[in-house]
Amino acid sequence: MSKPLNITIWNEFWHERNNPVVGEIYPNGIHAVLADAMRKRGFESIRTATLDEPEHGLSQEVLDQTDVLLWWGHKKHNDVSDEVVARVHARVLQGMGMVVLHSGHYSKIFKRLTGTACTVNWREDGERERIWVVTPEHPIAQGLDRYFELEKEEMYGEPFEVPAPDELVFLSWFKGGEVFRSGCCYVRGRGRIFYFRPGHETFPTYYDQTVQHVIANGIRWAAPVMMDREPPANVKRDPIEPTD
Repeated sequence: MSKPLNITIWNEFWHERNNPVVGEIYPNGIHAVLADAMRKRGFESIRTATLDEPEHGLSQEVLDQTDVLLWWGHKKHNDVSDEVVARVHARVLQGMGMVVLHSGHYSKIFKRLTGTACTVNWREDGERERIWVVTPEHPIAQGLDRYFELEKEEMYGEPFEVPAPDELVFLSWFKGGEVFRSGCCYVRGRGRIFYFRPGHETFPTYYDQTVQHVIANGIRWAAPVMMDREPPANVKRDPIEPTD
């Protein structure tokens, strides 16, 4: 029997304490709702971490014990220390998976992993989002129909300034007419990264059963295939056959 995945769910936990609307929807934080949802979906080893904890809750010891890291951030991207970002980046290259949620697209760590601006067009009107499954054979799309809908969400629109995804699983359409690459998969070093767009804090998106299903699938997909504590070093090799 394979060992349980160790999951860490990181959240700024700022909006919930400073915006009454968000506090009413997520009184214990987005991270608490996600942790409860993932436990109900069979994940046993889950810890949470937030911005105001020492080292943002992401010490080297915590990251060394983490197989997949979920990341939700928005207003406080610049408050995340560069030291912690470098630490997370190194772990992804070693094989730790990441699931980056909603406005986490603009986080320091996602920008560092993609090497791009990660900018979007946006509109916070609470309009309908139809999320099309464009790669139905992908493991993250397992158990889904052709599309699913969220009645109220923040709009993100193209262009999305990221590298072309290694695999695109979802494409969103919004009632206002825009489209967006909303399920993007990347590999960096030995680590797998899944970006999933829905999740604006003033809407109860993370209570949606389909959204939870996708996140659970994303965790399983991003789980380490091979994990080394250090990337392989540059090594000078002698030839295995004569060269002259």
